[in-house]
Amino acid sequence: MQRRRVFVTGGTGYLGRPLIRELLARGHAVRALVRSASAAKLPAGAEAVAGDALGDFAALIPPADTLVHLVGTPHPGPHKARQFREVDLVSIRASVTAAKRVALHHLVYVSVAHPAPAMRAYVAVREEGEALIAASGLSATILRPWYVLGPGHRWPAVLQPAYWITERLPWTREAARRLGLVSLAQMTAALMLAVENPAAGVRFAGVPEIRDSAGQLQPA
Repeated sequence: MQRRRVFVTGGTGYLGRPLIRELLARGHAVRALVRSASAAKLPAGAEAVAGDALGDFAALIPPADTLVHLVGTPHPGPHKARQFREVDLVSIRASVTAAKRVALHHLVYVSVAHPAPAMRAYVAVREEGEALIAASGLSATILRPWYVLGPGHRWPAVLQPAYWITERLPWTREAARRLGLVSLAQMTAALMLAVENPAAGVRFAGVPEIRDSAGQLQPA
């Protein structure tokens, strides 16, 4: 396994902290872009780099070969449409611009499963993020979860019996699988797999691939 030098935006968040812990445990070097006041929230062993994820941070990326973009509005809901455009969209635009400027080897982006019958503003912004990546010419892995179950994010678990049924009916199977639930451990494994196996061009991983990631991850 090749040791990666990973630059993470959103490293103090719900996905960022478990991912950074796993990256470090597997021997990768991690630098995380943070606000100065948030540096203490990073897992021990990660290098904190003070900067603005909504601005120009290209000069802070080297010598990283991989950028994992995890900035986003916490606990997204329909009432946060403005934040999606002012934070989620602006930050992925900043990451794409920075990655192009330093000729980064690989970008990892967490999008969202689509098409979907809900969260239209959120989905629209994530689709715009995907389009920015596609137009950039960067090599990238784009993950498309729907909802990631974990601490503080468990209420959709009550829907699992309904998912079990709809995944087995021919007329609802495809949508149920595309919009299925994944665990935080599965999501972390999928991000890790993306980092350790860079894409050539742009590749996508939906819910079924995210669920399978832990089984594909080789021991460090």
